Parts: sequence; C-alpha cells; structure tokens
Amino acid sequence: MALPAGFLDELRARTPLSAVIGRRVRLAKSGRQWKGCCPFHGEKTPSFYVYEDHFHCFGCGVHGDAVSFVMQSQGATFPEAVQQLAAEAGMEVPKATPQAAAAERRRLDLHGVLEAAAIAYKRRLFLPEGAKALSYLRGRGLTEETIAAFGLGWSGEGRGALLAELARDEVTAEMLIESGLMREAEGGRPPYDLFFNRVMFPIRDRQARLISFGGRILGDGQPKYVNGPETPLFSKRRTLYALDRAREGARAGGIVAVVEGYMDVIALHQAGFKAAVAPLGTALTDEHLDVLWRLSPVPVLCFDGDAAGARAAVRSVELALPHLTPARGLKLATLPPGEDPDSLVRRHGPAGFQAVLDAARPLGDALFDLLHEGVNDLSPESRAAFRARLTEAAGRIADKSLGAEYRSMLIDRFYASRPRTRPAHGARDGNRFGRLGQPAPKPFTLARTAPGPGPATAERARHLVAILLGHPGLLHDVEEAFGSVPLPEALDRLRTAILQWGSAAEVLDSDALMTHLTATGLAADAAQALSAVPVPLAACAAPDAMPAEAEAGWWHFFGLMNPVRLEAEVAAAMADFARHADTTVERRLIALCAARNALRQGDMETEPEG
Repeated sequence: MALPAGFLDELRARTPLSAVIGRRVRLAKSGRQWKGCCPFHGEKTPSFYVYEDHFHCFGCGVHGDAVSFVMQSQGATFPEAVQQLAAEAGMEVPKATPQAAAAERRRLDLHGVLEAAAIAYKRRLFLPEGAKALSYLRGRGLTEETIAAFGLGWSGEGRGALLAELARDEVTAEMLIESGLMREAEGGRPPYDLFFNRVMFPIRDRQARLISFGGRILGDGQPKYVNGPETPLFSKRRTLYALDRAREGARAGGIVAVVEGYMDVIALHQAGFKAAVAPLGTALTDEHLDVLWRLSPVPVLCFDGDAAGARAAVRSVELALPHLTPARGLKLATLPPGEDPDSLVRRHGPAGFQAVLDAARPLGDALFDLLHEGVNDLSPESRAAFRARLTEAAGRIADKSLGAEYRSMLIDRFYASRPRTRPAHGARDGNRFGRLGQPAPKPFTLARTAPGPGPATAERARHLVAILLGHPGLLHDVEEAFGSVPLPEALDRLRTAILQWGSAAEVLDSDALMTHLTATGLAADAAQALSAVPVPLAACAAPDAMPAEAEAGWWHFFGLMNPVRLEAEVAAAMADFARHADTTVERRLIALCAARNALRQGDMETEPEG
C-alpha cells in the first residue's frame, strides 16, 4: 500500500504517541518523556521510553512510531494500522491511484530541487556578488558557524540566473515554479525568480527536510521579508521556523520560546536558547499551538512591548483558550519597549533574554491584564462589562474543570481590583441569605492589628488554628482546606496533631482535643496559638463564639490566605446544595458565602472593622 509521505507525516503529527501507547502500557512522566514496562518483553523495571514521535525500549531494542506500535502490539497489517489511526485522527486515507503515485514522485523530486537551490544560494553568499549580504549577516552578530548551521545564502539578482544554474541538473522551470522558487509571468513572458537581491533562509520541516525559503531584501525595498508560497511541501499555518532544531533543544531541557522572525530565532539559538521558533509571516494558528505543545507543556510566547504586541498577545490568547487543558498551558513574556530578541541579546547578552523568560507570566495572570486594558474601574457599567468578559473568556476553555479554576481566579482578581472605598458603618448588617431559609450568621468581629499594610500571614494562620482548638466540630468540614495552607513550624505541628486526632476521635470535643495535645507535648504550642499576644484573637475564635460565627470566621481567614480556593469552596457548596439541600449543606454554604462576601465588601489586605 503506497501512501503519500505527506499524508503519513500529517497522520503522525496528529497522533499523540503517548495516548496510543498509553492504552496498552501504564506510562509515567519522566522529564519531557514517558516511560513504562515494555509490552514486547517481560520486565519489572521500566526501560520502555515514549518520546514525541517515536518509542524505544532500552531492554529489547524495539523501536518505532505510532503505526509500527499498532502493528506490533495488535498484529495489524500496515494498511490496517494506518486506517485505524487515520479514523481516530479524523483523516481520510487517500486511495492509491496512478495519479497519486505520480504526485508523490513529483513531491519527492521537489525536495531535491530545493536542496539544489540551497547549495546555489550558499555558494553565492561567498562570491563577490554576495559580499554585501555576508557583511549584513556578520554585522548582525552572526558567526561563521551559525551562518553555516542555518544554511544562509544569497539569491543573486534574479533574471533567470537560478534556472540557468540548475538546468545542468535537469531542473526545469516547471519544477522551480512548483517548488515556489519561480512564478508564472503574464502576457507570454518567461517565468521569473521569486527571490532576488535577498538574503536567503532555508525553511525545514520537523524532519529537517527542506520545504521552502524565506528572503530578506537588503536596502529599503518592500516587502522586507518574503516567504515562499504554499506548495505540496510547504504550508505556513503548519510550519514553524527552526522547528527541526528546536525539537532537539526542547529535549535537552531548553525553554520553548516563540518569537517573531528569522533573525530573532537565529540570534537566540546562537546565544544558547536552542528551543526558539517563529511562525512564518502569519499569526499563530491552531496547528502551530499543537506543534508547540508537543515540544513543551508550557511554551512561552514573546511579544513586543508596544500596542501591536499587546494586540498580538490578545489574538494568541483567544486562539489558545479553547485548547487549554491541565497538561497544556502557556506563558506570555513581554520584551522591553523598542527591543526584539535579536537586539536584546546583542546589547545585553543571553542574560538579557533570560530575564524576559524569567518574567514570563502564566496565561491566567496575563489574561486578566490584557482584558483589563481600557476598563474604567470607577464606572459600574464598565466593571460589569469587564466581569462579563472575564466570565466569557473562562467559558471558552473546553476543559470544564480548568475553566472553572480560571473563572474563580479571574473573578477573585476582579473583586481584588475594586476601588478601595470602605462601606458606611453597618452596611454589612442584614440577612443576605434569606432565600436559604436561615438567618445570616452574626457579623464576626475581627481584631485590629498594629498599623501597617495588613496582618501578617502568620496571624491569619494562628486564627485558623485557634478557631479549631475552640470549635473542633468544624474539623471534618474544613480539614481538606486546612491541610492546604502553609503554616509556621509550631502551628504546623499543631495542625498535624489536630488532623490525626480528628480522624480517630468519636466525638469532636474541645476538652478532649486539649487533653490529647497535652498528652502529646503540644500544650505550650496550643496556649501560644490562643494567646492574646502579640494580637488579641478575633471574637469568632473565642470558645463561646456561636458555631456559625466561628465557621464563617474560619473561612474568612482562610479566604485571606487563599481567595481562589475560597471561591472554589463556595462553588462546590452551591453545587452540593442544588443536589441535596439538607441543613448541614445549607449551614456550610451560609458560612462560606458570609466569608466570601465579607472579603468582597472589604479591603483584601486588611480585616474589616467590627
């Protein structure tokens, strides 16, 4: 069964190898690869590794790609394996016809035509006619080794010179037109060279096969850069410049960075950033993102620090949102104004660009700021529209659990960005939860602390522990959240003891808990947590506080330490209440909403006044 190589390349690109093999082999992440026990020979220690595009067993030596794995693991023939994988990838297997076979022969011939052109371009770069181009490349800081490694060249002045040179190798004008190096002319005139008076950049696919060229004009002509046209070999929306080299760089642990142009990529590779790539005269596409995520779970998109860079960032984020998963994310980096990666590494060395990568922000943080552009925080209408944009953006994420996390984080930042004006005294009073059929908890009074930007995290943590010491009956409702917050060493010892006691105790009683802590040598730590020094505890932490007041107070302090998690707890409680509205679920929802609303109405950095 003879199939076009282009079809098989596309099939392999669309088939996640780890997913195919993971159906039959239990795989575990190992760096950027996966590993497991080889399915083809009995072993107890994993020596079977799955890479981006192939698998290899270091025990028995078996090696192959997705097609060969299906053949070997299922006893399938080559056509059967291809048909199965194509169906899963949503592709149609082309029928074998004489015309298809002829087209494939022409496609393979085009690789040879392009390689012959590359040799001619490289030779011209070092002839007198290429002196200006060579001087330009050296002036941009490229070494002889880099120029040779990327196969850079000079097109010459055109006028049929390339056809004249390659004709001796039986390359015809038709072949040069089909490969994208020449164009048909109108009016019966002969075809003409697409590239003339340009520095030439060979473009290769993931297997390092030459598929097209890009050219940069010297001087003031326009357009400054020209890419080859779409051909049987070359598709701009599927190709990233230097992808063949970046694959090796990513495997070696390099950060996958997406920049704008040829010279940026080449300068970064020369500076040691071996996993840099660039799109080719087009914005990022779905296909580009899929290629990037095969290289790295969190590639970094680099944008200029001007308005055009901000617009490009918004377009890229909007494109990426529907495809995000817990295993596929992005970071966004912004270059200093007036700089590009090429100029940055020439002026400041590798450390300059490394600083940009180190400052790259996770997509969630960057998304809020990008959408916040132009929002008038003093206008209720503008803020309402902004909140709707945040909710809509999170809703575009197809992975529902991840979308919910994004929504919680974005909405939390939305409320944290509220202009800091305090409501009038008593504005928080009243029953805000009457629709649940229960009165709101008594507003909890929080202690004032010494002047400063806000209470220390350690004081908030002390309140969490103190409330549970006096009200251990809350433990089963809060234990998972309690275990997630960072605590100072003494409080962490108390937490461990409290959780261990709570998992075995038949009755969650304060006296019994204090007896247990005394027996385990933690009485002094408990006394310190309950002390009025350095700051008196809030009323909600007092032993005589009402249970609802204590519970709402506990979630309030937790929300100050982890507002995103508090939003998630509220959402989960609302879902529980919708499924089965018993009194226990209702009580927990009331307490969570009280804590959440207290945070939203007050200043996120200080506790509200009593």
